[in-house]
Amino acid sequence: MVKWIFAFCLLCLWALPSMAQRRVRWIDLPSFERAVLCVKYFEGWHGKEHYPYVGYGHQLKKGEKLTAGMTERQADSLLRADLWKRFEMFKGYGKDALLLTLHSYNVGVGRLLGYGKQGKSKLLRKIEQGDREYYKEYLSFCHYKG
Repeated sequence: MVKWIFAFCLLCLWALPSMAQRRVRWIDLPSFERAVLCVKYFEGWHGKEHYPYVGYGHQLKKGEKLTAGMTERQADSLLRADLWKRFEMFKGYGKDALLLTLHSYNVGVGRLLGYGKQGKSKLLRKIEQGDREYYKEYLSFCHYKG
């Protein structure tokens, strides 16, 4: 019995360092997980001073009872739910669906799909036509600090 316990302890001591060294590189993650990491990194945490945004950029809607005091785990879950809901809207666009998902999280679905008198964005029209040269249209949404 003592030999078995000793052998088990040696096995644990041998396995722990190798388990700790097994860090996953972000490039090895699935694309949706990479998207979540990108939003977390670039969007950052939204506290009380960023109202009506909470967590990692979730915009509060009427009737939602969320607060800026949510935990990181709750914010992560909320971010994933938001991204998945937007991904469902754009999954018909094939390999561009995740790009449109992230873009709509930043600028809003209405700016891409159109609303009221506002038509579809040039970016979306180019993707629908199969034109893969949409770099200029993608960057036209980027207005960092003005």
